Formats: sequence, C-alpha cells, structure tokens
Amino acid sequence: MNLAETIYQRSLQLPEAAAREALEFIQALEKRYGVKMSEPVPTDLSAAQLAAYNRLSNVHVNWQGKPIADRDEANAR
Repeated sequence: MNLAETIYQRSLQLPEAAAREALEFIQALEKRYGVKMSEPVPTDLSAAQLAAYNRLSNVHVNWQGKPIADRDEANAR
C-alpha cells in the first residue's frame, strides 16, 4: 500500500468533522507547495464520499492516444 492509499484508509475511520479538518489541512499543503486541483472538491460530501472522491480524483488512465469512445475495444484486448 502506498502513502496515498494509507492516508485514504486512515481517513475512512475519522468522524466527518475530523475528515473535513484533514481536507482543510491537505488544501493548505496544496497551497503551500503550489499543487493545483483540476476542479474544486465538493463540500457537501460525507467523510467516506470525500475520501473516495479524493482517491478517484488522482486516477489517470492512459488510453495511448485513443479517444475515450474506443475504451471498450481497448479493454477487450
């Protein structure tokens, strides 16, 4: 398990108020280090939803230059 996954797993155990505090801390770190999110994080999520959103926001799929419409063909190989 990498560090991001460890943070994610630990965040699932936090009460919602603590998860929001953790998110605010992460956002402060992003600001300090100049890390930009591509889109704003929704604020009306539960702690579990927020943790999942943060995890999924870092998932990137390399379709090797193929358009998204070809993803089913690529998965069939």
